[in-house]
Amino acid sequence: MAEQTIKKELWEDIHKDNKDAEVISRPSMTYWQDAWRRLKKNKLSMLGLAFIFFMVLTAIVGPYIIEHDYSTQQLQLANIPPKIDIYKVDDENYFYMHAEYKLFAVTADGQLLDRIKETQNNLTDRNRVYNVGGKEVVLDYKYASMKPEENPDGIKYKILIDGVETTPFDKVQNKEFVFGTDALGRDMLARVIFGARISLLIALIATVVNFFIGVLYGGVSGYFGGQVDNIMMRIVDIINVIPLLLYVILLSVIIGSGLKSIIIALGSVYWVGMARIVRGQVLSLKEQEYVLAARTLGASSMRIMIRHLIPNAMGPIIVSMTMMIPSAIFTEAFLSFIGLGVNAPLASWGTLANDALGGLRSYPYQLFYPSLAISLTMLAFNFLGDGLRDALDPRLRK
Repeated sequence: MAEQTIKKELWEDIHKDNKDAEVISRPSMTYWQDAWRRLKKNKLSMLGLAFIFFMVLTAIVGPYIIEHDYSTQQLQLANIPPKIDIYKVDDENYFYMHAEYKLFAVTADGQLLDRIKETQNNLTDRNRVYNVGGKEVVLDYKYASMKPEENPDGIKYKILIDGVETTPFDKVQNKEFVFGTDALGRDMLARVIFGARISLLIALIATVVNFFIGVLYGGVSGYFGGQVDNIMMRIVDIINVIPLLLYVILLSVIIGSGLKSIIIALGSVYWVGMARIVRGQVLSLKEQEYVLAARTLGASSMRIMIRHLIPNAMGPIIVSMTMMIPSAIFTEAFLSFIGLGVNAPLASWGTLANDALGGLRSYPYQLFYPSLAISLTMLAFNFLGDGLRDALDPRLRK
């Protein structure tokens, strides 16, 4: 058979657009790499993630950096706010007048030095006399007991230095106690940081319980189905119908109130919601072709569930877990707030809020800081959960 030759004029140069048609515009990405890429585009989610890392780092390192610990009581320094009004005697002597009519020597920038003892205390005329830097300082607090018509301006006290009435020189940040002190003179900053440790512990427990109990329980129930699924879900219904608060109260009666009873209560019932979510995912995924292929090749039920079904349901699992963590933190704060949480001298954000109720009108900062910590933590986890929900949704991949 004669060889056929292809004439040169039959060939032509390929156009540049056709030449580049098969070029990969960007490197291929895995599912998790693409999810991380899209998560980074969500600014609120990244802000929430950054705050969570900041809280973890603060809870671990903070107690070793700050000067005071969470349990040391200094009754003479009780209820000092984070910002204080200072009075100037001269260029070297300043003092702060406490709301409870106690005088403290301070520096011009707000560093507490020592309490100043009165030289005279006239209970009849309701005034106290101090010696500050060689000058006589008189605290006249008779106005606080006057009737409104006698004191229309609502003056609580007047301060006179060498007979001359004076007003605050400046309002400065409390350098000794940045968040102020509580009713027992304990550092609020140290107690808020220690409360973060309690919240992180609760978040860790909720994560572990959800993952190792809820995921496996829901996976087994959804995979086997039928009578097994019916029995397992009825157990879940029985557990779910009893309120968590009742569990905690019963455990408090049996083993005493505290963090231990909260941990046991969360470990007992907090996995129920995750089990339902995983069951629904497994029920839909087990009908996929790759599950049939694995079963045909002889893979065991446990291998199919652990190696195929649960990994493919990991997106909804992670999102749900992220959403459940703030709920667990708030549950602990609520239980501590009503007196079923950690015992003194331990501090959690809930107990700090409870302790602040007695002096709410006089010292609102004692409630503000733990409430702010709870709010920011819950917002951070919710922002992160919303971002993960969008990033892990395969329908939104581009």
